[in-house]
Amino acid sequence: MSNTSLIIEERAADIGNFLVGRLLPFRQKRSVGPFVFLDHMGPANLPADQDFDILPHPHIGLSTLTYLFEGSIMHRDSIGSVQEIKPGAVNWMTAGKGIVHSERTPDSLRSKKKTMHGLQIWVALPKDKEEMEPSFAHVGAVDLPTIDTDGVKMKLIAGKAMGYESPVPVYSELFLIEIVSEEAHTINLGEALYGEIAIYVLDGCVETENQKLGSGKLLVAKDSDLCSLQIGAHSKIYVFGGEPFPEERFINWNFVSSDRDRIKQAREDWINQNIEAFTKIPGDDQEYVPYPKLKL
Repeated sequence: MSNTSLIIEERAADIGNFLVGRLLPFRQKRSVGPFVFLDHMGPANLPADQDFDILPHPHIGLSTLTYLFEGSIMHRDSIGSVQEIKPGAVNWMTAGKGIVHSERTPDSLRSKKKTMHGLQIWVALPKDKEEMEPSFAHVGAVDLPTIDTDGVKMKLIAGKAMGYESPVPVYSELFLIEIVSEEAHTINLGEALYGEIAIYVLDGCVETENQKLGSGKLLVAKDSDLCSLQIGAHSKIYVFGGEPFPEERFINWNFVSSDRDRIKQAREDWINQNIEAFTKIPGDDQEYVPYPKLKL
């Protein structure tokens, strides 16, 4: 990997009543493979009188991946899915032509002290899948492929890599790998990866050639040569990426598409609360996030 690889630091972003560390998109790098959005949520210790409540909001043209380290979120969406996600499991929601979902503290944790910590990821859909029917899948932690060698634990959260395939139903060539090491190690990923590649350091540090990354840093590789990684003791990192799409992807608020006019239509549909485009969520249909006003 060359010294001209891009290093991105987390930037604070407000998602309502919760601050996150935003990594993608970045002004110099809008995506990595099909990954177009990455938020690091928390860690946050919420008092008993504060809950995590992301009100109903829409998406098109993408899949969302929620992966928690601590805490719990109740997912509800407009196709009727109701699923509590806990640490180590994967919630994978595909918006396609349009979906609405909410993410809230489960009833069992309300009025109690709680912790929230995890990753929120958006993966763009291939052009021929952007208008597919919306869907939802939940994959338990025990169902994700894991490799434990020489004290380094690797988990394939999504996609294909290292000769394994995650059961998360992705729609393009991608990978998301968790690597945890309690002691300092050098690992060789060899030809296990492909396309565009990024490394995010959640805890600890990583060094590859002359680049050293501490926690909260994201390194985007200039090429796919990631043969050797020196991982520091007590480190947890995420390696992700895949084959980029030939067409550019545009992002406007929660909408992703290869077609700007499609985003404009989705925006108008949400502003006008067009229920033919965006159905209400059963059991969570009294509130919603309005389309943000332009800042003057």
